[in-house]
Amino acid sequence: MAIVLLLAVAGVVGATDSRDSRDSTVVEAAPPAGVTLPRVVPPPPSRPGGVLTTAPGPRIFDDGRFLVAYYGTAGTGALGVLGETSPDRMHRRLRRAAREFARPGQPVLPVYELIVTVADRSPGKDRDYSHDIARADVRRYVEAARRNGALLLLDVQPGRSDFLDVARRWQWALEQPHVGLALDPEWRMHRTVPGRVIGSVSASEVNRTARWLSRLTHQRGLPEKLFVLHQFRTSMIENIERIGPRTNLAMVQHVDGFGTPGQKRATYDTVARPRQFAMGLKLFYDEDVRRMGPAEVHRLRPDVRFVSFQ
Repeated sequence: MAIVLLLAVAGVVGATDSRDSRDSTVVEAAPPAGVTLPRVVPPPPSRPGGVLTTAPGPRIFDDGRFLVAYYGTAGTGALGVLGETSPDRMHRRLRRAAREFARPGQPVLPVYELIVTVADRSPGKDRDYSHDIARADVRRYVEAARRNGALLLLDVQPGRSDFLDVARRWQWALEQPHVGLALDPEWRMHRTVPGRVIGSVSASEVNRTARWLSRLTHQRGLPEKLFVLHQFRTSMIENIERIGPRTNLAMVQHVDGFGTPGQKRATYDTVARPRQFAMGLKLFYDEDVRRMGPAEVHRLRPDVRFVSFQ
């Protein structure tokens, strides 16, 4: 997500006391265990990179699924399309957007990517330059995703906090079978203030967080979870080659950055690591110039398996 969006939202998304912590039919895939949809497509002979699992139930990408997400936070459209309307109305809009990406043997599965920890320009009482949204708001999306047969992805912008420390605060939601985790290193600050520079994260911090989520998934007997890393500069993830696969996690490298189709392809070509990860791509309703359509996305190599709209 671009820095300018954080500046635009200052004062719109209020901090809470977090430590209290476009008609044809959409062909949808069957979600992981605990979330019911009408059918499951037989699995293909191979899977994308970045996946190593012993988790029970269907896996995230096993039936050739293509994931389509709306991104944002609760109660406001300032950070993305997800929060412009209620969860159920948003889901109907998401279905219309997602149907264009369905292909024979590649059904679509809707995803809600909800920013649950939002980077701030001010330090706040914990001096970590971020705040958690209200638990009640997160619960609304947990329930809406379950009710609508979608996955929920908790997106974290940690400010000066460690990703693992923030992820632990959301354990209560991550214990749900359809809830996964996304890390956004753009907003992982060290000695600076969010919005002034692009942040970064070390491979070791990513690995610690992935290890914790893998163990939690195993201990709770949960199906495979999404684990997403946002990136649009190589400098955002230090020593990315050292990030390894984790049992029970479908690891996705999600390439962000707005611009023309040519600029977005250049960014994708520069940062994509398909041997390590399944690949994702972000599309921007407002900031992209001549926004790429489904056919263009499907022509990208390495193959994109997950698209989100902001």
